[in-house]
Amino acid sequence: MSSLMNVSKNGDHKNTGLSHRGWSNWIDDLFNVDTFPTVLSNNFNTGISLPKVNIRETKDDYFVDMAVPGMKKEDFNIDLDNDVLSISSEKKVENENTEDSFTRKEFGYASFRRTFTLPDSIEDSKIKAKYEDGILSIQLPKREEAKQKPARTIKIS
Repeated sequence: MSSLMNVSKNGDHKNTGLSHRGWSNWIDDLFNVDTFPTVLSNNFNTGISLPKVNIRETKDDYFVDMAVPGMKKEDFNIDLDNDVLSISSEKKVENENTEDSFTRKEFGYASFRRTFTLPDSIEDSKIKAKYEDGILSIQLPKREEAKQKPARTIKIS
């Protein structure tokens, strides 16, 4: 961390390009994201990750399949607002380990939100979702007029 500052043995500090008006300001600057963005972004987990999604189409439906292992169906929020499908989750985990002379607490936070604009051809009142084996699958049924019709032969009169 050569971009911090040099402190001599007598406690005086030499400014290395940062504005420091005293010890408390130096501490404030130490945790300033603008001053040290690489330190914060490389060493702290932001808790944000986007699950991988596959979108597939069959004759009658579209499917949005999302890989989210280790979660429960209660962890998800699925909303539809003006033809925008939103899938989100927010999970907080806290662990506490107490031994004779100390207590250690660890906590984690993870969240994501994915949104998809749906085509007009979706029958939104019939959308279904299920979570099984780490895969969240959302079935988006097509309207009757949007379903592919089977090929047929037309006779000439």
